[in-house]
Amino acid sequence: MTLFLYVILAPFLFAILLFGIGQQNFKRITLLASILPIALFGYFLSLTPTVINGDVLTSFTEWVPSLGINLDFRLDNLALLFSLLITGVGSIVFLYTSQYLKGHPKLLRFYIFLTVFMGAMIGLVTSNNILTLFIFWELTSISSFFLISFNNTEASSRKSAIIALTITGLGGLALLAFAVLAGELTGTYSIAEMLQSPEVFANNAYTSYLILFLFLAAFTKSAQFPFHFWLPGAMKAPTPVSTYLHSATMVKAGIYLLLRFTPHFNGNESFFIILLFVGGFTMLYAAINTLFKTDLKGILAYSTIGALGIIVFLIGIGTAASITAAIVFIVVHALYKASLFLVTGTIDHQAGTRDITKLGGLRKALLPLAIAGFIAALSSGGFPPTIGFIGKDLIYESTLNASINPTLLTTIAVITNIFMVFAGLIVGVKPFSGSKPESLGAIKKPHFILWLMPMLLAALSLIFGLFPQWVEVLFTHQITPLLTSVESPHLAIWHGFNLILLLSAITIISGIIIYFFWKPNHRKEQQIKRIEYLSPRSISLQFAQLFHNTSYFLTRVFQNGYLRRYIMIILVLLTLVFGIHIFINPRIFLSLKDIKALNWNEVVILFMMLISILFTVFTKSRLTAIAGMGVLGYTMCFIFVFYGAPDLAMTQFSIDTLTVILFVLVVYRLPKYLKLSNPTNRIRDGIIATSFGTFLAFTIIEIMNETPVKSTTAFYAENAYLLAKGKNVVNVILVDFRGFDTMIEVSVLSIAAIGVFALLKLHLKKHEK
Repeated sequence: MTLFLYVILAPFLFAILLFGIGQQNFKRITLLASILPIALFGYFLSLTPTVINGDVLTSFTEWVPSLGINLDFRLDNLALLFSLLITGVGSIVFLYTSQYLKGHPKLLRFYIFLTVFMGAMIGLVTSNNILTLFIFWELTSISSFFLISFNNTEASSRKSAIIALTITGLGGLALLAFAVLAGELTGTYSIAEMLQSPEVFANNAYTSYLILFLFLAAFTKSAQFPFHFWLPGAMKAPTPVSTYLHSATMVKAGIYLLLRFTPHFNGNESFFIILLFVGGFTMLYAAINTLFKTDLKGILAYSTIGALGIIVFLIGIGTAASITAAIVFIVVHALYKASLFLVTGTIDHQAGTRDITKLGGLRKALLPLAIAGFIAALSSGGFPPTIGFIGKDLIYESTLNASINPTLLTTIAVITNIFMVFAGLIVGVKPFSGSKPESLGAIKKPHFILWLMPMLLAALSLIFGLFPQWVEVLFTHQITPLLTSVESPHLAIWHGFNLILLLSAITIISGIIIYFFWKPNHRKEQQIKRIEYLSPRSISLQFAQLFHNTSYFLTRVFQNGYLRRYIMIILVLLTLVFGIHIFINPRIFLSLKDIKALNWNEVVILFMMLISILFTVFTKSRLTAIAGMGVLGYTMCFIFVFYGAPDLAMTQFSIDTLTVILFVLVVYRLPKYLKLSNPTNRIRDGIIATSFGTFLAFTIIEIMNETPVKSTTAFYAENAYLLAKGKNVVNVILVDFRGFDTMIEVSVLSIAAIGVFALLKLHLKKHEK
């Protein structure tokens, strides 16, 4: 389906279009940037009836078929859910940004990165080729890096972006390992076709590795303990970034990955136990941390980690009820958390602070915003009649009917949700209640977009709560059977008086009590920081510092800036390798009968080589040394000619000619004569060079005694023309059979050339030199 492919590629084309508009022109048409996410949301919404009826939209285009990488996209119910969240919340964020960052000198850059990120997320959730999914996965990490470090003049923003990229980059490597291993085991890189090989995931020697790689990818992206610490640091980004990436989309990528591959591991008990443990610990740990934060975005960051832990926890339970609860909670969390982030952004925009100890009484100046925050806080705490209430009930239904210790699981869920009630009230209600501190001064009314966008999201939380059948029809009715092969439970706001209702009441009342009696302040925040050294963040930073110090030491020793030191280290290492091999397993034997008698021309060439080497080593003139090296290179050309390799001779001739010219240009401005090093160094260098040459000669003799294996030679000789249509076997190997090697080499040389060019063009100020 070609239109589907164009829709997926549209954000990247739109980003290029925005780049071409330019910053000055873009200021006048900022709102038009929101057209794309709104149009994409409308497109996916129009496909909803089709997908709900069980149809799956697909698009397949070959990309790199030799590696199994294809533009293979598939829109089923799970992909549709995430696509609607990505484009729906994206539309809200794009509109909100037009006023929140109005007049910012880098506004165009922000929209470009935001658009690329949206496209990467859409590509990720619709990819049916796991290698293509990996490419989009990495693109989300890269684009989020630029968004988190948007305020790049601040060192804290740069550091947070680097930490986020490091952690999610680690997950990206794990995902690549999972993709390659799963593809090799199943014989396909199609995610849908992998389901046809359940034995690979449920009972295989490599299953534990598959689980490890999948979990590393998902846990790093979705901020599960102990990889969670990058998310609070990412709050240095502007509020629209926090709203979009860290509540509704990027952090849900790991959740999507787990949900997508859950059916593959249905027969593996350890898969679900690990999810249950990691998710349960993460949600409880993060929920407790919300008690000690005073920055609104800090509270939201840890409540986000807690919510992600809840979803992982629900997937780990592994029943139809828990999967339904996870799907509903994805929608619940996206709506209330995005709304609360936007409320926080508007408060910061108008009041100039996010410190909860300095906020209060803003309802008079920001009444519409207060209403939006109040509704979002109700959904966050699971108050009726919001969709959050239904989501909380589903969580308790899942834990009460779990197969593993339901009492313990329910207790953990209740404690976590109590703190989530507190966090929602602190962010959505506390800034607007009470009296306004005098330090805030006069608060101006915001542009209507700054309160309308969070109001829309909050209103959806209320509407979906009043009409839960919409969520059921749109998502759970189709997704739960897709993942578990079991019908999903019915969604309703009232199930009568039962234990679940009692637990909900305990949760809400306890959360309200904590809200009124526990007052976050900086003293409590500082007290909890006393044990910060035990946190995964501190341990990771200490390890990073140790790694940095070790790298610095090794660099100072081995990479000291002198080329002769680099060459010396390489030769010493190779000499040790050759020498150890020869002494451990000596197989040096040279039959004089097998050595062909030397011709007079070969004797002449060897004599010329010896003379040129002596001139190069003992001359005091740079130009003479260069000439000696040139003669040595040209004599090698003759050897190639004598032994039937004229193409290599021409290549060697060209390289040596160019090298001589470059050397002459380099030393043109240097003194004419060399200042020779001290005798000790020259003796040392002579020993190293002689030892290396000797052991290399021994190694060559050993190779000559080995029986050559001709299978590789025969393959290239037979297939060079048949497969690559080339008669020069060497060129065919370099360009076709080893094309990727050549491409990488060309890329490395290109990067080096750019670096050299940059250094040549570098103009340092006097104090910088």
